Amino acid sequence: METKWLEDFVSLAETRSFSRSAQLRHVTQPAFSRRIQALEGWAGTDLVDRSSYPTRLTPAGQTLYTQALEMLQALQSTRAMLRGHSAVAQDVIEFAVPHTLAFTFFPSWVTSLREQFGPIKSRLIALNVHDAVLRLVEGSCDLLIAYHHPSQPLPLDTNRYEMVSLGAEEVAPWVRPEADGSPRFLLPGQPGRPLPYLGYAPGAYLGRVVDQQLKNSGRPVHLDRVYETDMAEGLRVMALEGHGIAFLPESAVRRDVRAGRLVSALPPELSSLVATMEIRAYRERPMPQAARPGVRQSTAVESQSRRAADALWAFLARPG
Repeated sequence: METKWLEDFVSLAETRSFSRSAQLRHVTQPAFSRRIQALEGWAGTDLVDRSSYPTRLTPAGQTLYTQALEMLQALQSTRAMLRGHSAVAQDVIEFAVPHTLAFTFFPSWVTSLREQFGPIKSRLIALNVHDAVLRLVEGSCDLLIAYHHPSQPLPLDTNRYEMVSLGAEEVAPWVRPEADGSPRFLLPGQPGRPLPYLGYAPGAYLGRVVDQQLKNSGRPVHLDRVYETDMAEGLRVMALEGHGIAFLPESAVRRDVRAGRLVSALPPELSSLVATMEIRAYRERPMPQAARPGVRQSTAVESQSRRAADALWAFLARPG
């Protein structure tokens, strides 16, 4: 049994709506329903009366709801106590960052941050975009750093979460050059001779953005998907080996482009395929402790960590 099943169940008990809870938990409704069913399988009984609307809990569900609140509260308190045993955790800022930004943007950003803001202690949690957002929603990190594109906004409630922009970069198609420096493959390709395409796995955030750019292209683009992964770094390595065209963030290919190991696969007339990605930091809006019903008093460790995160956020959000 996974704790997120209990968190899903508590959300369903409080909203009485599968669709609303799926939205709040940042998962699709079918996935949310499967997790509730998995919890019922673990419990060995029905927890939800699906014959009524709004959704109601069964008697067994009511019992589990009461116990789930206590169990989740106990786990949260235990986690805080365990963190309190480590002095080094007192002023560490936890960042949830999607893999691509974790490998490319984050290291250099921290370097410049230390030069301008001062020393910080950080803990990086590298995840896919979905799980990184969940970290923020579940209160398991201080800051989320993620890409933003108008075609694929993150489902974060602006009343609950605030945002600052950290910069922007382009995602464009890159390819290994031939010996004379010309691109091995050049878009858009031909109907009978599609170009080998190194794509993101289904559901990957950058993949959805690239798919949208390709769909909106003014000219047909002919690609043959020969490889896919959910990590830009994996696509970069395959592109370096000459296996095809990969759409990659600027920060991921900067050194390779300077060294001539990768060149653009994009002719000027297809510049619309380049996606400009904003890099954003998100955090939960501060709320007075008294306004959080049922939430325990913060430990000294958490308070010190929160103060460090608050100071960093004030620096990031400063005008200009």
